[in-house]
Amino acid sequence: MLAAGGAWKVRFSALTGRAGPCYHPVMGGLEDGTRALARTTGGGRRPRPVRFAVVVFPGSNCDADCYHAVGNVLGQPVEYVWHGTTDLSDFDCVILPGGFSYGDYLRTGAIARFSPVMEEVARFAGRGGLVIGICNGFQILLEAGLLPGAMLRNDSLQFRCLYTNVRVETTRTPFTGLCRRGQVLRIPIAHAEGNYTAPPDVLEELEQSGRVVFRYVDERGEPTPEANPNGSVRSIAGIVNEAGNVLGLMPHPERCCEEMLGSTDGRLIFESIVAHVTSRSVARPVVKGGSAR
Repeated sequence: MLAAGGAWKVRFSALTGRAGPCYHPVMGGLEDGTRALARTTGGGRRPRPVRFAVVVFPGSNCDADCYHAVGNVLGQPVEYVWHGTTDLSDFDCVILPGGFSYGDYLRTGAIARFSPVMEEVARFAGRGGLVIGICNGFQILLEAGLLPGAMLRNDSLQFRCLYTNVRVETTRTPFTGLCRRGQVLRIPIAHAEGNYTAPPDVLEELEQSGRVVFRYVDERGEPTPEANPNGSVRSIAGIVNEAGNVLGLMPHPERCCEEMLGSTDGRLIFESIVAHVTSRSVARPVVKGGSAR
């Protein structure tokens, strides 16, 4: 189903559960996501679109939020990818969304990590592709061994759903390049098992190598016990792998990309991804058979 200029395409809708027209913002002309990136391409050229995949597991419930944030707010091409998919080569960034994959049976993420798509996610990351796991997606990355550590029940033994403040600990990642070090972002959480833990030597390695990306803090930027919503060790809210291209975080940036939601701070994370991929593409143009990585 195509409208004038081809701005509409048939996509499977996670909202309706059937195929239907979904706005294709790159062809349709939304500018929000690229306007902030003009400085990375000299301001005179429109950067190439950054291709996102949103993985859908049985029980995912934040996939549509991620799709909306990337496609409708940032104006980038995005597709839903079923958990049985074994080829992610068409994409620049893969999002593992929040939810309750496979009903959270056994442990959060323990079954999803055996989905066929996760083997491809590992290969994709090994090729340098960007992967961001949000909430349940973070838990899946831990279970799959793509990030170190594990999740415990929140120390309150309650499901916590509220806005939190997280401090940007490093801007030397593809996910925080447009942030400032020490910047406090207001991003919501919604989880029962976000209490991150790891052995002391792993924690020390994460700290020393600059792989702790986000930390729970108060409004002044201080990591106090009261500002930690789940008991996470060292107030850790998000980490990256050794290569820096796989991020896991418990807060939901896709839920704070528009003013009507109470914060737009989540956009910085997605816009940083777009800026990173765009800058690489300017330096290393797309070649036939795939993008140079």
